[in-house]
Amino acid sequence: MSVSSTLVYTSLAMMAFAANSVLCRAALGQSLIDASSFTVIRIVSGAAALWLIWKISGSQREKLSIDWQSASMLFVYAVTFSFAYITLETGTGALILFGLVQLTMIGVGLWQGQRPNALAWIGMGVAIAGLVYLLFPGLRAPSPYGAALMGIAGIAWGIYSLRGKGVNDPITATTGNFIGAVPMALIVGVFFLQDLSMNVVGIMLAMSSGALTSGVGYVIWYAALPGLTPTKSANVQLSVPAIAAIGGVLLLSEPLTLRLVVASVAILGGIAIVLWQRH
Repeated sequence: MSVSSTLVYTSLAMMAFAANSVLCRAALGQSLIDASSFTVIRIVSGAAALWLIWKISGSQREKLSIDWQSASMLFVYAVTFSFAYITLETGTGALILFGLVQLTMIGVGLWQGQRPNALAWIGMGVAIAGLVYLLFPGLRAPSPYGAALMGIAGIAWGIYSLRGKGVNDPITATTGNFIGAVPMALIVGVFFLQDLSMNVVGIMLAMSSGALTSGVGYVIWYAALPGLTPTKSANVQLSVPAIAAIGGVLLLSEPLTLRLVVASVAILGGIAIVLWQRH
């Protein structure tokens, strides 16, 4: 894959992830739907949309199969992410999530023998400092229960991303992963049936999160991964909180602050250093 294709796919994937964060915040933060129902609708709608895409282009696709390990990581990420936000503030959850994604993917990269040079370490440090500056000043001590769940979500997403590097057909692989995650999500939905609570807006947000920003977004991410090392895959995802915060300003009327501007420049600038440096 060319460098330009990797950059385009990566940029689109990060925007999809950020849009997904905005949808999740809007739905769960305003109690428009309960966490288990959001998870079920998100995964089911994602599986349905991806199956339709796969079916339309079926003559050019690989045979559909389920990678149960990847499907399990997708499910673990989705369900723990939703339930963690019952007790965590948005900034706290994002910091824990992407911190654990970083540690997981970089740790695997180091275990596989990758050694980022000094410039890459500087870029990582700048990006992490920008993320902490964006999120940390307004944080309170997080709930241990919520923090543990979001930590699990970060580890699961890191593993899911790493497993995508060996995929030849992103659409087929992601479709199989979502289909495999459906029965797991339904079990959770039945288990928490007594907590059922939703309205039309919450359902629509969950469906949009599943079909568009999750399903299609993850296909794009899988397409980008072959051109990224584990270290670069981890670092580029640090842009999501900054992009999501900008989306909050534009779509949710959240205030535009100097802190947001400075942190966004630091995060995106640090990531640019990592992506363009030469090992």
